[in-house]
Amino acid sequence: MPHRYELSNRQWNRIQHLFPDLKHDHHAGRPWKPHRRLLNGILWRLHSGAPWRDVPLRYGPWKTVYDRFRRWRLDGTWMDILTYLLDHLDKHGRLGHDLWCVDASIIRATRAAGGAEKKPDLEPWLLGPKTRQFMEPPEHALGYSRGGFGTKVHLLIETHGIPVGIYLTGGERHECKAFAPLMNQVLLSRHPDHPFWPRKMAGDKGYSYPEVRGWLKRHKIQAVIPTRKDQPTDPNFDKATYRRRNLIERVVGWFKECRALGTRYEKLAVNYLALWIVAMIDKLLKRRL
Repeated sequence: MPHRYELSNRQWNRIQHLFPDLKHDHHAGRPWKPHRRLLNGILWRLHSGAPWRDVPLRYGPWKTVYDRFRRWRLDGTWMDILTYLLDHLDKHGRLGHDLWCVDASIIRATRAAGGAEKKPDLEPWLLGPKTRQFMEPPEHALGYSRGGFGTKVHLLIETHGIPVGIYLTGGERHECKAFAPLMNQVLLSRHPDHPFWPRKMAGDKGYSYPEVRGWLKRHKIQAVIPTRKDQPTDPNFDKATYRRRNLIERVVGWFKECRALGTRYEKLAVNYLALWIVAMIDKLLKRRL
């Protein structure tokens, strides 16, 4: 009987071909331990938020579980799986290009998240397709804001609430400063037979800045962003569409139910981002559109 958080046979069968061959494609080397069991251990840790050392032994030694999580971050496996699932939905017309929503959420970091080496000899990366790689930022995406010490997660979702972009900064970083980097790392692949960008983009007043509106105008995307008090009122502001923006706030809440996301325990931003990628994969495998 499967335990809580584990993938079903149907869910595992959808992605098992994307993991490295257990026997290294008949090359030299000790065979890998079963991927599925270790993946279930990673999912257990993602949802429970417990330290890696507390991963139950039924998934194997905790060090093996953590090392596999880290290896799949380094070789691009996590990003390849997420891209595969998103592209499958997009090719079958299940991703919306009518309205995308953008928002940022501050995640409190514990004391355990601090103390990472500031200038390591080898910079940590989260690898994948070229436009979706993420290098460890100098301050590990940690900083002080009104909410305290933490990380700001910048999220982009499509019409149905499926994340199509994510970017990390320190907690003090303003939303508008991370908008362009977020848009430059959209997780979808470009297909010539249908549009890539949405018709409209919704964001709160934190995105009402010339650089954001200019970027949207250059890409022929209608901005659904209310003006701030110190700005002239926009007579063409689409209030009806803006009411749909609350979807992204609900999406952030759903992901924060994963305790390893709702509070940051990871010292490295690339590890914390990889956990978000794993959570997105988990949601897509369990979602029915």
